[in-house]
Amino acid sequence: MFAQPTAEAVRTHLDTVADMLGGQIPKVKAMLLEAKEDLTAFADFPHQHWKKIQSTNPLGRLNREIKRRSDVVQVFPNTAAVSRLAAAVLTELHDEWIAFPRRYLSIESMDSLYPDTATRLPDTTERPATPLQGT
Repeated sequence: MFAQPTAEAVRTHLDTVADMLGGQIPKVKAMLLEAKEDLTAFADFPHQHWKKIQSTNPLGRLNREIKRRSDVVQVFPNTAAVSRLAAAVLTELHDEWIAFPRRYLSIESMDSLYPDTATRLPDTTERPATPLQGT
């Protein structure tokens, strides 16, 4: 389904898969068709976003880091201690993102989502100063 070139092809392919499974497992067909809008939501975004949307790599990396740190501690005295550890890992990751900014999605591809020029930053080229009015 994720290898289809267009949004319409993605939705058509989901219908095909649901029909193929429907003969043997009717509950799965019903579930797929019921969740069709959610399963194919990625197809409404620009094509260059599809791979990043379907990937859970950033979340998996975060979960591995929390697991690595919790393996060091091994025994937590209470659930609040686990929450503090997870919050510390998230805070550290956030600080890293601030210090070394990287874009997960390019500016150009995001501009295709929001073509409205009113939301863009103003031009930063220097303009001649205008005299103050009323002075």
